[in-house]
Amino acid sequence: MKRYDVCGLGNAIVDIFLQLSDEEFAQLQYERGTMRLVELADQKALFTKFAGGSHDLQLVSGGSVANSIIAVSQLGGTSAFIGCVGDDRYGLHYVEEFSDLKINIGNPVMVGESTGTSVVIITPDAERTMRTCLGVASQLTARHIDEDRIANATWLFIEGYVFANPETGQHAIRRAIEVAKSHGTKIAITCSEAFVPAAFGTPFHEALKQADLLFCNAPESMAVTATESTTAAFEALRSMVPNCVVTDGPHGAFVRYDGEELHVPAFACHPKDLTGAGDMFAGAFLYGITHGYGPGVAAQGANYLCSKVISQVGARLQDNAVRLWQEGIEHFRADDVGG
Repeated sequence: MKRYDVCGLGNAIVDIFLQLSDEEFAQLQYERGTMRLVELADQKALFTKFAGGSHDLQLVSGGSVANSIIAVSQLGGTSAFIGCVGDDRYGLHYVEEFSDLKINIGNPVMVGESTGTSVVIITPDAERTMRTCLGVASQLTARHIDEDRIANATWLFIEGYVFANPETGQHAIRRAIEVAKSHGTKIAITCSEAFVPAAFGTPFHEALKQADLLFCNAPESMAVTATESTTAAFEALRSMVPNCVVTDGPHGAFVRYDGEELHVPAFACHPKDLTGAGDMFAGAFLYGITHGYGPGVAAQGANYLCSKVISQVGARLQDNAVRLWQEGIEHFRADDVGG
């Protein structure tokens, strides 16, 4: 019996939320909805420009896969995480939050280093535009891979953004996969963003060949498969990875898992912030399949939790996740989904 349902491998990032009007966002001349890596000075310039007044800065510990691991924990699953933080106030905040969530993160603090931070700019259309300074998160490498946590997990969940660190992160991924394979731990990968498979295609596809499950959204699925539609990408993924989930926002999710293939519709809602929608889906789906739910029910519950997390600001559910999960799956019927 494995000790953890999921062990995540990813960038430990503290999200700093900043809500801007369209006029304020236009001043920045950023491409809306993107994530870009920046230097600490660029983040500080953002804070200087908008701090104070009506711009409250909200801190939440996260990172792409970390958000998924938090979702597993909130739903009542057991989880672990491998990542690095500094010994600054952000890193200590991170460790304390994960301890409260009962997530085993080992000893992630690196003395004298700065914790990774991401300014998450929320605009009135609910889109999130991120400017991320990885800090010590970028130093995650093979020596940080804890064999015990991976060996004792049913699933290893690898964050796509880690592929963007060729000198460190890619070595960590290769070592983690090697450990997972040697202990019968199944491997799931998330793209994180379309630029990852586009810019780091060789190491990404090498890892994908050894994976059991891929999570991606529609643009990411097309980047992975070099196709021009979601349906074509979903079909092409058949020959690349045994199981996959392609999320497509209001159009629901395409699921191929454990011999089943289906489409699960999305739940209607009024989005306030799209941050963490894919992270929530992946975490909830992994919780579902590790707790005896079939892929259709797991995707239904995941879609429902997504509709709730994007109806608030922030990637972590502020409501009772267990109750919401039950609400989401109790309406599941086989005729709600299509093959």
